[in-house]
Amino acid sequence: MFNTEDLYEVVIFSIGDTKAGTKMGKLQLKNTEDDTILNCILWEETLNRFDSKIFRTGNLVRIVSASFNEKFNNCLVSALELVKEAKLGLDESLIEQYWTKLQSYINKIQDEKLRNFVAEQFSKHEKEFKIMPAAKLMHHNYIGGLLVHTVECAEFAELNLAKFTYKTNEDEIYAACLLHDFGKIFEYTIDTETGLIDYAPNFREDWISHSQYGFTTCMSAGFKSVAKMIAAHHGRADWGAIIDLDQKDLEPELYLIHFIDNLSAKFGKISTRLLENV
Repeated sequence: MFNTEDLYEVVIFSIGDTKAGTKMGKLQLKNTEDDTILNCILWEETLNRFDSKIFRTGNLVRIVSASFNEKFNNCLVSALELVKEAKLGLDESLIEQYWTKLQSYINKIQDEKLRNFVAEQFSKHEKEFKIMPAAKLMHHNYIGGLLVHTVECAEFAELNLAKFTYKTNEDEIYAACLLHDFGKIFEYTIDTETGLIDYAPNFREDWISHSQYGFTTCMSAGFKSVAKMIAAHHGRADWGAIIDLDQKDLEPELYLIHFIDNLSAKFGKISTRLLENV
């Protein structure tokens, strides 16, 4: 049953067009007591009454007025109250700490040509990379999220490489960890005032996905093994992988990058509300 005292965490928010040509907001909320998901609709006249900051991922809100379906898992919202505003993401000092860590992993690459190639990608796009999220919803979806996710992947690689008896090219593994999601700086947009994330409107006119961007960039530079790891990091074709790991006789490194990426995505901080004690 609906209770006006219930607190909800904003999971995702988007605005689309109705058939009538008006705007419609889609808001997904998570009940903080039992983690149940509530899918909400807001018509244009309702949207116009709100500051868009209220819809930031991680915000805590209370539903003041709404009409619900019989199962109370969908509703039409007419009034919301902001209870606690979530952080936008990493503050400047923490961004610089992660950026320093990222540079240290670039410097672990012994091959000069590969190291310079990786370093150049980040130096050319430092400003964008430092603020971009790693996803719109699934993981690290806040300012600086892509930076955190990338460093986590490099850290997981370092832990695993120390235990390997299998001979592998550490330079290529570090490069793949650092560049596997690099295309996301072009795939997403983030409003640094509101924290709202969206897909870049023109990205898919040129690219199928961020994986294709990373694969193509590395292949063009002659780093074929790194490109293959990036192509496989989503694991399955229906998850966006260019190389499906269900194929036979694939290099072990391809599985390693996938599992490292998946581990960071699963355990990474999803909401900025969880960044409050960082």
